[in-house]
Amino acid sequence: MGQKLKIAGWISVGALAGMLTTVSLQTVARGAMTPLPLEEIQQLSAVFGLIKTDYVEPVDDKKLITDAISGMVSSLDPHSQYFDKKSFKEFREGTSGRFVGVGIEITQEDGLIKVVSPIEGSPAFRAGLKTNDLITKIDDTAVKGLSLNDAVKRMRGEPNTKVTLTIFRKDESRTFPVTITREEIKTQSVKGKVVEPGYAWIRLSQFQERTVDDFVRKVEEVYKQDPNLNGMVLDLRNDPGGLLDAAVAISAAFLPEDVTVVSTNGQLPESKATFKSIPQDYLRRGQGDPLKRLPAAIKRVPLVVLVNEGSASASEIVAGALQDHQRATIMGSQTFGKGSVQTVRPLGPDTGIKLTTARYYTPSGKSIQAKGIVPDVMLDETAEGDLFASLRMREADLEKHLTSGQGDEEKDPAREKAREEARKRLEEEAKKPIAERRLPEFGTDKDFQLSQALNQLKGKTVLASKTLTERKEEPKEN
Repeated sequence: MGQKLKIAGWISVGALAGMLTTVSLQTVARGAMTPLPLEEIQQLSAVFGLIKTDYVEPVDDKKLITDAISGMVSSLDPHSQYFDKKSFKEFREGTSGRFVGVGIEITQEDGLIKVVSPIEGSPAFRAGLKTNDLITKIDDTAVKGLSLNDAVKRMRGEPNTKVTLTIFRKDESRTFPVTITREEIKTQSVKGKVVEPGYAWIRLSQFQERTVDDFVRKVEEVYKQDPNLNGMVLDLRNDPGGLLDAAVAISAAFLPEDVTVVSTNGQLPESKATFKSIPQDYLRRGQGDPLKRLPAAIKRVPLVVLVNEGSASASEIVAGALQDHQRATIMGSQTFGKGSVQTVRPLGPDTGIKLTTARYYTPSGKSIQAKGIVPDVMLDETAEGDLFASLRMREADLEKHLTSGQGDEEKDPAREKAREEARKRLEEEAKKPIAERRLPEFGTDKDFQLSQALNQLKGKTVLASKTLTERKEEPKEN
């Protein structure tokens, strides 16, 4: 990719906190020569000295410095993070998409741990954990006050060991324990099938190292089964993202050659880049182009892309590119709004920081950050509706979130009114007998949103949402 961001890895789901991100590895700390603010450094030194001499018990020097660095980095935005020795090792291991844990992607909310999405087929998925579940305890340890790193460490462990998570589920107004057996998570990022004659469903649950190859194989299988497809549904629901080059490649599979997929912009020269639907912008060094094996018909097949609040980062890049180029109809609910690039820089042989270095922009120049992708057709999750959609969290709701930088942030009175109405409905629901209300599995004949996507492809009536509205970016509170 020349001077463009060199994509070297991704954050494994459940292994590290925060949304899946596109990252580049840099070996030089660029700020090393920046002049230091002497007065503030003196204050830091004074605080360090007072803690060492006056605190109720001795505190290790290394812990104080490490915690100071961690606090400085984490105060920037929800996705910047300091890696100590153990977490840096876990990060490097995570680039393969394999790790031992429960299989959830997490972030932080009000001092608790929030489930962004469980990995399909993982122990957490089988245990019934859902997007937006809050983890209040890990075994006997309260999560309140724990850093994301500490929470992750407690959920990870050896294969076949158990961990008990205490879950607060907002939309059911209840708290309950779930005991999960840890296992090695080998994520299968692509599923697909011919759902009915002439129509195929391809689901991407993550964008990882082998996603593009798996996608090509699945498309080949589908076209072998039905060479005359009349339509395809690309399902990106609850896909928290991953590698930028994989997102560019998936977009390029459907787009004409040499059109813009996504651009990035930040302070660094290499953060100012444009990625197009050309092999040199998605191929890894020494590897051939798997997209050459795709049937030519995939460039023309009518396409619907399904997204929801759990679709983030790389998912939003694909949806935004296909929407801006009018290649697909985007259906579902407004995406998460994770439109920032993280760069991982080693600070030594075994520590480093993950730092937000750029924002993503769709081909038309719109920032994804704290906005997300607004579907062309809004869909509820079920035929009965989506009563609590306004309570769902997105990037714009995260504490210290990065703004879009495009200056159009405003409070949305309609959004606040919808939230209040949803809260009242939730209170009424809480008075009813508790019952499990699990949504049907994606890709089944009971998948309401998939059935509406198929109706769109067939030119039939689509049951669009009567409750979902576009969420405007809300101002960042300092």
